[in-house]
Order: sequence, then structure tokens, then C-alpha cells
Amino acid sequence: MAGSSQSTRVAPGRALYRADQVRELDRRTIAAGIEGFALMQRAAASAWRELRRAWPEARRLSVLCGAGNNGGDGHVLAALAAAEGLEVQRVALKPVEALSGDARRAADMATAAGVELVPWRSGLALTGEVLVDALLGTGLSGDVRGDFREAIAAINACGRPVLAIDIPSGVHADTGAELGVAVRAARTVTFIGDKLGLHTGRAPALTGPVVFRDLDAPEAATAGVAPAAELLHRSMIAAALPPRPRDAHKGDAGHALVLGGAPGFGGAALLAAEHCARLGAGKVSLATAPEHVTASLVRRPEVMVHGVRGAADLGELPAQADVLVVGPGLGQGSWGQAMLQAALEAGRPLVIDADGLNLLAARFAGERRDDWLLTPHPGEAGRLLGIGAAEVEADRPAAAAELRRRYGGVVVLKGAGSLVAGPSGLAVCPYGNPGMASGGMGDALSGILGALRAQGLAPEAAARVGVLVHALAADGAAAAAGERGLLAGDLASCARILVNPTMGEDDAAATR
Repeated sequence: MAGSSQSTRVAPGRALYRADQVRELDRRTIAAGIEGFALMQRAAASAWRELRRAWPEARRLSVLCGAGNNGGDGHVLAALAAAEGLEVQRVALKPVEALSGDARRAADMATAAGVELVPWRSGLALTGEVLVDALLGTGLSGDVRGDFREAIAAINACGRPVLAIDIPSGVHADTGAELGVAVRAARTVTFIGDKLGLHTGRAPALTGPVVFRDLDAPEAATAGVAPAAELLHRSMIAAALPPRPRDAHKGDAGHALVLGGAPGFGGAALLAAEHCARLGAGKVSLATAPEHVTASLVRRPEVMVHGVRGAADLGELPAQADVLVVGPGLGQGSWGQAMLQAALEAGRPLVIDADGLNLLAARFAGERRDDWLLTPHPGEAGRLLGIGAAEVEADRPAAAAELRRRYGGVVVLKGAGSLVAGPSGLAVCPYGNPGMASGGMGDALSGILGALRAQGLAPEAAARVGVLVHALAADGAAAAAGERGLLAGDLASCARILVNPTMGEDDAAATR
């Protein structure tokens, strides 16, 4: 494959942890000499500073406190706010007498500071201009019930901004699922270790921007605690795509073949091929139904299009390519089945999407490879796993890991907080926007991934960088013209910019 000397993986991103791991980090931090209540004070102070940065004009707060350390953080924040002259409504979901340890100490501290404590009751009016959610922490695993469910409903109904402490109450810290009902926060401040569940699934719609603060915990606290995932960052793109030699030629940038566009379904394959070309593949071929050839020549003459009526018409084309992209517009009929069969038998690296995945689940069960990229959305993932899409969404990290265990290679589970499961573990993409909920976005991603594989990136590196480029290109397009009406075709020009550095026009050596 072209460019085989390139890095096999991108640099690691910010560590993400499961709830039990964060509890272990807490324990280690305290064992290292930081008292538990001092750590609580640091967390509350950090949350308070973030609140003032976000809402500097606010003069009234409602702080809703549950039991445990999350509630304790809320009590301390209430005391800090009152000390700075704000009017604070401190609402307790648990009587002070029921609290213990640092949480009780925090509640007593707020009382000593003169902050009135109001017991929660049905119909209580929340008076704050900003609300603070300190109800339920990261230990929640079942659906929210009773007074907590009622309080969360009241928070969401009031229509005022909410700062969530550590995690919006009702969000599962490991999976990002909404446990019956959850607080819709405008901003979330999380501590000690960033939580995997804050960045995928339902959570991105509930957290607002996530601010991470390590509270100056010692580095030794994380020693030996392997993160559950990595949070990808845009800087990884440039790190994985170094400048090309000035004497580079198209053969150095690889040859990608897109197999797709069954009769009547040509658009998806054209989108994939165009994105493959725009992302830097040296040569891009498209094998599609003959009736789509003219459209391809008109839309993108740089793509070498071949009209094929069946696998026999492919000839040596698959063997000549460095990577095959199979699935966009493939269909599940005889044409699509023949194309997928030919791709599987070609012995070349694969990117499989859309109906390629559906056919894999229905007609090619048992296939397992190390050199392919599978890019399912939740429905396709469910078919590959024999479960429903809702079950996939209930625990996206587990679904991604299971897909990789069964099928090998690298898996991209698309959706809010797309996940990449590969040999190095799990990675989460924090970019992207709701405008991507439109036809053809997955086809664009397939083309992007094919281009990166053709240029020599190993499967996992290509998946991580490709997901970043895809999401950030959509963010760039949305920033230019809005989310509504965002089309998959809008991503190609933005994606091209992302894989080239923004530098002076005379600095040709810096181009990708």
C-alpha cells in the first residue's frame, strides 16, 4: 500500500474513564494526602468559577443537592455563592440528618454560612436565574425514580440554564444513556477523571460543553489505571498526515476503488468517490452500474469510472487497488451481493459501509478480518450483532467492542460521539453536529476513510483521523451556513482544508 512508512496510530488523546475507575482515582488522590473534604472544596470552587465565567450577571441561584459527594459539592458551592453576595436557594433532596461523611460536613458548612436549606417538595418553585444540578453523581445505574425524577422534571421545565456538577443527573457515566429522565444542562464541569459516558450516546445532547478539571490530583493517581477510552482531538489530524515529499507522484498516494451504485442508486457511490479524491488518494476508481457512468463523468471527471453489470466486468480492477470501499448505494440484490463477494475475495484492505454491512450480516456471516474498517450506524450495528438499534444505543461502548470482537479489524460506530474500536482500544470523537443527520453523510465518511487507507494510514489511524475529519468538516460547513440544510456534498471542500495546513501561500512545502 502507498505510504506504508506512515505512523500506524495517532497520538493518544485525553483519557476517559468508567465510573468505577474514577472512584479508584478519587481513592488514590485521597491516599496521596489530599483530604476528601478538601477535594470536595476544590471541586465546588472549580464549578463555581465556571458558573461565574458562563453567567457573570446572575444574582440568584438554585442549587439542588442530593446525597453523597455530588450533593456535597452542591452544598459547598451554595456557601461560596452566598459568600459573594448571591441570593441562594439551597434545595435538599435528602434531609441533612440522612447525610454522612464529607457530604454531611459540606451541608453543615453551608448552614453555618447562613444559607437556608429548603426541603424538596412537589411543586416547589425554583427561583434561580441559573440552576446547579448536584443531585445524582456517577454511581447511578438504574432509572431515576421518586423525588429525584420529579426534581429533574422541574429543572428541565423551568427553561433556565443549568450547570451540572460532574455529570448531568440521570446520565449513565459509562454509556451515555439517559436513565429514564436526565437533566438538560447548559454546561457540565467534571472532575479527577473525565467520564466516557459524557461524550457519546444521549449525553452530548444533555451535557452542553464539558469542562474537565483534574483538581491538581497527583499524576501517580492514574498510574496503572488503563483508560476506558481516549477523547480524540483535532490536532491528531496534522500529526498523522505529515507533508508530502516535493517529488511525490500519484502512485505514492495510493489507488482507491469504490464499489457501489447499484442500478437506481448511483448518488451514494458518487459521493464516496468524490470524497475519496478530495482527501488525497492519488487515483480513485469507481465501479458502478452502467447507467451511472455519465453522471460520474459530469460530476467528477477525475474519478476513473467503470460501468459494470456484474462481478465478471470488474476484471483485474480490485487487484490493482490499494483499498476497496464497498457499500455506498450497493443495494442488497444480486448486483450488490456480487460486488461484495468480489471484494471479499480480492484480498485487499476494505472499508465496508451501508448495504455492504447489511449483506455482511445477512449473507456473509462468520467473516472476520484484520484489515477492514466497518462503519455501522446503530441500526446496522444491531443487525451485525443480532439485536435492536435501541439496545446498541443503550450501551454504545459495549456494542462497539463486541462488534470488533466478532468481526475483527476496526469498527466505527457512528452517531453522537462516534466511537472507534481498534487494537489500541476505544476512542471517542467529540465533534460533529445535528446537521449531519441527512442522507449521504455515511457515504462521505466511507470515501474519506478509503482515501486515508490508500495513502498508507493503518486501519486504526485511518479510522480515528477519518472520523475527526468528517465531523470537523461538518462543523466547518455548519459554521459557514448553518446546520439545517447541510448536505453531504458540502463536506468535501471543508475536509480538504482540514488535511492541509493553513499557512502562507508561499509556503508550498507545508502543503499535504
